[in-house]
Amino acid sequence: MKKSFFFALSLLLGCSYSFAQKSSCMTDFDFVVAKVKSNYPGYNDKVKGDKVQELALLEQDLRRRITLYPDSCGKYLDKYCQFFRDHHLKVRRNPGPDREWVQSDTSSYGKNMAVDTNELFARTAGSATIEGLWVSFWGEMAVVKDPSTGNYLGVSVSVAHWKPGQVMFGFSPAKQDGLKPVSHPPSGDTVFNVIEYTTWKGARDSKTLASLHINRHILEIHDRMFLVRKSARPRSDTAMMRSYIPLYPNSGNIFFTYGILSDSTFFIRANSFDGFQDKIEKTIKDHWKDIMSRPNLVIDIRGNGGGQDDEWQMLFRLIYTSPFLSKGVEWYACEDNIKGYEEDIKNGTLRGGEEGLKWTQSLLNEMKKNPGGFVVHPMMGRDDTVKEDTVYKYPKRVGIIINEGNGSSAEEFLLAAKRSSKVTLFGDRNTAGVLDYSNSIPVDLPSGKYYMRYPMSRSRRLPDNPIDNIGIAPDVLIPYPPNYQLFDKLDIWVDYVKDWLEAGGK
Repeated sequence: MKKSFFFALSLLLGCSYSFAQKSSCMTDFDFVVAKVKSNYPGYNDKVKGDKVQELALLEQDLRRRITLYPDSCGKYLDKYCQFFRDHHLKVRRNPGPDREWVQSDTSSYGKNMAVDTNELFARTAGSATIEGLWVSFWGEMAVVKDPSTGNYLGVSVSVAHWKPGQVMFGFSPAKQDGLKPVSHPPSGDTVFNVIEYTTWKGARDSKTLASLHINRHILEIHDRMFLVRKSARPRSDTAMMRSYIPLYPNSGNIFFTYGILSDSTFFIRANSFDGFQDKIEKTIKDHWKDIMSRPNLVIDIRGNGGGQDDEWQMLFRLIYTSPFLSKGVEWYACEDNIKGYEEDIKNGTLRGGEEGLKWTQSLLNEMKKNPGGFVVHPMMGRDDTVKEDTVYKYPKRVGIIINEGNGSSAEEFLLAAKRSSKVTLFGDRNTAGVLDYSNSIPVDLPSGKYYMRYPMSRSRRLPDNPIDNIGIAPDVLIPYPPNYQLFDKLDIWVDYVKDWLEAGGK
């Protein structure tokens, strides 16, 4: 009798939990639908004609799916946003307070491990096992035996974003046939199942594979990173790290770099406009004579998904030739945007000090004059003439390398760059097309488990010159296959653009 009662109680609790999940998710879904309809500046542009019925059917289908599969809530919330085909409109899991991921002092392995790196290095020198010290672009990792299982653990020694002693990976032997096919499989090399631990609260461990290559001098953690076995010859380690091409790379490894390509060409790779302003500006200042004494400049922005427009201003000044009109953006004066700015002013959470306050108050005043409509920021004007003080003699010819990874502020840079008579764009396809609706902000959903981002403004290029889901096309098509594993190296694309520019000067 007691057993039957316990079973019934467990079933009842399980049903209650499932109902609570469904109810919570449906509340979040209602919130997202309402916010998109009232706050998204592209709603009326995109939901018209046949799209009205299409969106209604999608909403109906997603409500049915949420009822059946509440565990997949986040997927369905974001799927609603995906209808609008705007990368600035999305739903993501909420990592913690203020949408900032919170790190623990220990990883999800449960404890830290002290490693005597000198002893480990001496004991494993010339070893053919995975145990030893390994170096990478991100720092040094020790692989040691797990005393509790006899398997191996990857422990941070000096890996970026990890504290010394934190356990990053767990390695256990795996069968060779667990590997996905590659053109040159690691015949005879040791293969491991991998648990990738995390230090982020609320995040989950993940699984992958690892394998040893090049006479066990390379450790590839598939789709994550590769490391070189540390030796007594650091120059050799660096050479191997820079020259090795991974068999199991992650989606993209494109790093900032620069240099002189020839007597007539300088090169800069700006792989991001998010936190790279100091690097870009320092490179230009330190190599001003090298740049200004050469007729050609190659700018590589492959993989640059955007960031802040301020970060590319100095790069733009190098290539500027004549004034042009920039349409700018108009801001959606919906109720939530007005309230949001009022709260920021009241709570003192604005950036930029007095200038930021002045900028915000000016926009807020304009929004209040036209609630529910679109306004142009009075300090920016309806049309902005972009004009620089100087047109430099050199560089005369500028080649900008682009790919489908370019979006947002990177596309804004390209629109400005294309106004220069010096500039030619090179690539094999259009950019991502993520620019028409911008200046996105986050808002928490009622459950607190997720947050959504939505843009506050739309480009005044619309509707005549849209970029979203179209992108910016290259002027010259590069005939070679794309490369996403550049690290800090040059490739045949750079050679092609260099030779194309230099041929124009002969």
